[in-house]
Amino acid sequence: MAFSLQEQEILESIIVRSDNDPANPEFPADDPKFPATPTYQIHVEWFSNVWLKDESHNPTWTHKDRLGREIVVTYTHFLKAKKIGQVSWSLPQMSIISSGSAATAIQTQLKKYWLPSLKVLVDYKIDQSYTTSLENLGAEIYLTDLSKKLLTPSEILQLTNNEEGIDITSSEALDPSSRYYDWLSYEIVNSSPEFCFIPFWTGNLYENILNTNKKEISSLWGHDPRFSWNIDVLKKCHFLWATTNNPNTLADKLYSPHLPFVHFSEQWIKIYKQSWFCWNLSHVHIVQEQWIKKALEIANAQDISCEPSGIAWLALLLQMKEQIPSDAKILIVNTGMTKLY
Repeated sequence: MAFSLQEQEILESIIVRSDNDPANPEFPADDPKFPATPTYQIHVEWFSNVWLKDESHNPTWTHKDRLGREIVVTYTHFLKAKKIGQVSWSLPQMSIISSGSAATAIQTQLKKYWLPSLKVLVDYKIDQSYTTSLENLGAEIYLTDLSKKLLTPSEILQLTNNEEGIDITSSEALDPSSRYYDWLSYEIVNSSPEFCFIPFWTGNLYENILNTNKKEISSLWGHDPRFSWNIDVLKKCHFLWATTNNPNTLADKLYSPHLPFVHFSEQWIKIYKQSWFCWNLSHVHIVQEQWIKKALEIANAQDISCEPSGIAWLALLLQMKEQIPSDAKILIVNTGMTKLY
């Protein structure tokens, strides 16, 4: 199949900027800047120095927009390979398990550049407003019972009628852990927190941030140009991730009976602590429901755009308030809320 005029137009429309030049950032595509989203101080009782990294300012209101942009960049590689004759097939469709935000961010970007629509596998119990919104964006929706078993990439492709396509639920295909959240990771570590709170799902963002910390702390040949803070502060930062094991939780985006392709290991985080790449409270913590409700009250009172799953970071801070100095510099990452179309 020859490289078409339409494919050439698509390739030319996708402007790919630098990988790591803060003066020429890659995100968001329409108005690139670094940092891409604001960080500002908020009020939390018991603490005097709490800051919010607010990813709700992204185009579809969540940090998943950064993932969506990288999926588009991945398609430029496919297009270039086809242009030089390396491959001759049509552009592949991608499949993903999603509860809303990732699929929304990715499909929004695919639609913008006239790329193949996303195939989305969702649990049959999902709120219909999310599936309707995704269909309005042009995504293809497939229902299944995600509680039955942990699905492999090949099973995800089969369930979405996409055997010749690519599953991007995991990092095995496109390796999102290595680049999808690298700019966000630098925006976070450059804030120089003593305690950093963030929600946890598959762990891609968790892994990115800690690997960024490790890279800059252990660097022998100079730092990434995006890095702009004190190594000694980073060595003593506690990175705390919130999740839940409650199937009836308000933070429904954080719960899954079979969490696919989880990026977390007790041994991995133990080695990072012992190597001084993070401080001793760094871990994935189970957040209790009472604190999620309290966190929502605090967020709503300050007009913070979020949903329960994106506010779990604040819930964990409240839950652990007796273990954290009241004057410590605390950074909370608001991953936002799913935009409905």
